[in-house]
Amino acid sequence: MAHIQLKNVSKKFGNHTALTGLDLDIADGEFFVLLGETGAGKTTTLRMIAGLEKPTEGQVFIDGVDVADWGAAERDVALVLQQYSLYPRYTVRENLEFPLKPKIRRLPDAEIKDRVDRAARTLRIEHLLDRKTDRLSGGEMQRVSIGRAIVRKPRVFLMDEPLSALDAKLREALRTELKNLQMQLGATFLFVTHDQIEAMSMGDKVGVLNHGRIVQTGTPHEIYNNPRDTYVASFVGSPPMNLIDGRLVDGRAVMAPLNFELPFSGGAKTGGATDGRPLVFGIRPEDVYLETGAPVEARVHDVENHGVEKILTLRVGDTMLRATVPARTDVEIEQPVRFAWNPDKVVLFDKGSGVSLRHAG
Repeated sequence: MAHIQLKNVSKKFGNHTALTGLDLDIADGEFFVLLGETGAGKTTTLRMIAGLEKPTEGQVFIDGVDVADWGAAERDVALVLQQYSLYPRYTVRENLEFPLKPKIRRLPDAEIKDRVDRAARTLRIEHLLDRKTDRLSGGEMQRVSIGRAIVRKPRVFLMDEPLSALDAKLREALRTELKNLQMQLGATFLFVTHDQIEAMSMGDKVGVLNHGRIVQTGTPHEIYNNPRDTYVASFVGSPPMNLIDGRLVDGRAVMAPLNFELPFSGGAKTGGATDGRPLVFGIRPEDVYLETGAPVEARVHDVENHGVEKILTLRVGDTMLRATVPARTDVEIEQPVRFAWNPDKVVLFDKGSGVSLRHAG
């Protein structure tokens, strides 16, 4: 398998800069997810590793070797894309065999059969082997294209939003399967997505990309609980983190513009935040709770029922914030409620730069 490194990589297309000073380190055998909005530079990064694009600046290393002059074939990577690259007139078996029958180094027939059978078993598509691919459903076609990557036993799997064209239930099933597959193969996976649930549920490590720059890399747990800035805080998590402008005054969180107050006990974690400095208070919806006698009154602005829980939008003056509450909580729109937060879970961001005080300095 392979260890991948990008060092100070920039990529320009004409006047457009797709990537700027990108540093990326993907450990051997790691499931690394690159998460970002459309246009953040995810696919460009993938194509750079695959050898389909050359960096304008910087270097790409595979297992410590600079692969600048290597073509895509020499890099021995497998690409799985959102659009299934299958031959419609071929059967599933023929599609899976195809990458193993190049003129130059064709494998022995027994080896081809063994690899195809093993991939089909792994992906649970044995019953489809003799079917033409134009007769398959979207999920089956995506399994076959993943199978075409597996049979080659590449050093690296590069996956560009491979699940985004599938329906929600199938996407969930394939997420689990891909993660299991990566663990079985012990392979290095780089998986690109704009879907943060995919990123959080699959990645050993997640890199958040914003406008061609990596803003934070870490485990899903680190990125969720300790976002580096307000962009990561608002992008990761569903519903996203509440971000409220305010200041610290004598150890209390005072929110602008309505000046509602909440107790704040994270003295040690303020990173030297001084009284009165303009801040943004970040709190996850699950750390906001309703309670009789809680310090702040709000109105229920909206109720989303998610079965096991409800997501409430609370309105305090002009400020809106979300709270995740148990499904049995009985509330109606425009009802007055009182809420508090868990002060230990509050993340402080500098209002000017948006950077978390824990990461600043």
